[in-house]
Amino acid sequence: MILVLAATLLYVSAALMLAVSLRQPEKENNRSWLPLAILAMIFHGEMHAEAWRQAQAPELHFFATLSLATLGMSALTTGLALSGRMTSLGLIVFPLSAMSSLLYRLGDHAPPIALGWQLQLHAWIALSAYAVLAVAALLAILLWVQERTLRKRGTHRWPRILPPLTELERMMFRSISLGFLLLSATLLTGALFVHDLLSQQLAHKTVLSLLSWVIFGILLFGRWRYGWRGIKAARLTLLAMLLLALSFFGSQFVYEFVLRRG
Repeated sequence: MILVLAATLLYVSAALMLAVSLRQPEKENNRSWLPLAILAMIFHGEMHAEAWRQAQAPELHFFATLSLATLGMSALTTGLALSGRMTSLGLIVFPLSAMSSLLYRLGDHAPPIALGWQLQLHAWIALSAYAVLAVAALLAILLWVQERTLRKRGTHRWPRILPPLTELERMMFRSISLGFLLLSATLLTGALFVHDLLSQQLAHKTVLSLLSWVIFGILLFGRWRYGWRGIKAARLTLLAMLLLALSFFGSQFVYEFVLRRG
């Protein structure tokens, strides 16, 4: 419990310090929030490592995967901030990580089961794909809102903390490209290592993941061939991410909490 409280407090503190630095232009390059965010991720990761050591098996139940996905999102967000891009994304991601770590510690869950290295590899690649594409979805939301604000000639102050529209769009497509490769590897390892991938229990998960993969692929092709951008690209990104979220978490939620199966 000490680890989760420390991680939660550090995430919230990092988000608050980040908000202060973004509200004051003269402190925009202030990275006082960075050590707090790094410490939060260390405690967050150690919380999972300690649970795995005690159970002698990786925990991949609903709340564990949600927590690990947000941990990956925090790591990616911090990396973007270190490169001088999209620092404001931490205002969304860090509180999400704090909330998911609390749910992981306090929520009800199924006992862990031993997995071979093949399924563990598949699971880690899937978590990485989800984390990257979730960040792309957040960027798509910000792109959508910022573009609508600019079209309406809004005077809100908050869009000023975002990078230029073209840079925001470029980061979104880079995230989608990386996430698409990871999602492709997820489907490939699933086909190779998961027994009976099209069974009744896994069929809907597989179909939704494939639909998401197809939409992301169409979006990347449309960007390359036809120059798709703006709200159209954001809509397709969010649609694909919705399907992936339903595949990744929706089915897991139903089996663990509705049907009460592991």
